[in-house]
Amino acid sequence: MSAIASGDLEARLREALGADRIVTGADDLEPFLHEERGLYRGAAKLVVLPRSTEEAARAVAICAEAKVPVVPQGGNTGLVGGAVAGAGEVVISLKRMNRILAVNAADFTMTVEAGAVLETIQNAAEEKGCLFPLSLGAEGSCQIGGNIASNAGGINVLRYGNMRDLVLGLEVVLPDGRVWNGLRALHKDNTGYALKHLFIGSEGTLGIVTKAVLKLFPQPLDRVTALCALDSVEDAPALLISGKARAGEALTAFELMSSFALGLSCAHCGNANPIDGAHPWFVLLELAGSQTAEALRDNMEEMLAEALEADIAKDVVIAQNLEQAATFWRLRERIPEAQKQAGASIKHDVAVPVSLTAEFLREADAVVSQALPGTRICAFGHLGDGNIHYNLTQPQDMDGREFLERSKQMNGIVHDVVDRLGGSFSAEHGIGLLKVAELASRKDPVELDLMRRLKAAIDPSGVMNPGKVLSAI
Repeated sequence: MSAIASGDLEARLREALGADRIVTGADDLEPFLHEERGLYRGAAKLVVLPRSTEEAARAVAICAEAKVPVVPQGGNTGLVGGAVAGAGEVVISLKRMNRILAVNAADFTMTVEAGAVLETIQNAAEEKGCLFPLSLGAEGSCQIGGNIASNAGGINVLRYGNMRDLVLGLEVVLPDGRVWNGLRALHKDNTGYALKHLFIGSEGTLGIVTKAVLKLFPQPLDRVTALCALDSVEDAPALLISGKARAGEALTAFELMSSFALGLSCAHCGNANPIDGAHPWFVLLELAGSQTAEALRDNMEEMLAEALEADIAKDVVIAQNLEQAATFWRLRERIPEAQKQAGASIKHDVAVPVSLTAEFLREADAVVSQALPGTRICAFGHLGDGNIHYNLTQPQDMDGREFLERSKQMNGIVHDVVDRLGGSFSAEHGIGLLKVAELASRKDPVELDLMRRLKAAIDPSGVMNPGKVLSAI
């Protein structure tokens, strides 16, 4: 810690906030040093647990005066090392700021603190007959502040958009300890720059989100879920187009899974594949909306009958009840967990234009197989918005550590394909520590310059989550 001794800083924080807001013991620090994928380990010796925006601002101001970097931390479920604190850095954890402050069913808005767990927010909306549509695998533990900081996506982006589309207003503690109050529940506000968008997706490098006004939607009356088998990945975009044409906004989810990915999940969950026979690709889709269950089911049946007749789909299973629908979704959501059982993996969170997803998968499969024969490709993701999780599993005859040593090479060839197709090498997981070098080498120089200028303007001392997204200001 640069300007003052760590003991002096700890004493000042204890005096300003109270001893119960400060964590320093080795055992108590452990949860804040953990990183989801095990690629990094935090080294912070001090964690602050504010219970209010005022306390968070006070802590940041004290650290800023001492020129001590701070690292905002939510549920610690990120996959790119964005909440990892290095030696001499202070973690500001929002876990105690977890209140649902207001739910306004008339305005379809909810005001929450940043530490509120996503699943808690979903349940609070449902109790008022509303829907908060962000849904992802970590929803039982991830916090909304982290979702905002990473511009989280998930399974419902096709219908509702990502986190950027679900935020109306924000409150943010700035790097110098000041508080920007943009906590407005307005759908229209043309009074200058839309500052909230600077902080959504900034991964805590420009400030700490402490509160948010979220956008709610009417709770769907019912849902119908189906699993489709395809013989070619080219058929998936065709099925999506026909589904949109027939179902419109009722088509809320459209998830692509390779046979290898689904097979891993079936084995992990102890379930048989719901569709008999060998098929290379599967699509999990869902219709939801204000229609009755009967009307939605009729729509799904007609849509899938047309797909079968056109030879787009080879086989389909429509969930007969909520339990079967939950089984379908469990198979999709457990793929990342199941892949761990198959050995080491090199993961890619990419996006390309939806119309080019099949081309991406063909090209990427070819270059990966040529570079490292025997690599098992575990591809799945949100085809409705072009986001594919293109994960590579080690060849069965290769040691896992040896395979992971090829990560840089494999990342390069996969991301080269993404670049050629006008895509993004980080669709929804962010940059964090993991992808800083990729961003520096692949981002347009003008964009990088603008990003660095913004960082320097808002955080001139570089104390807010340093080393993440941009390596230097």
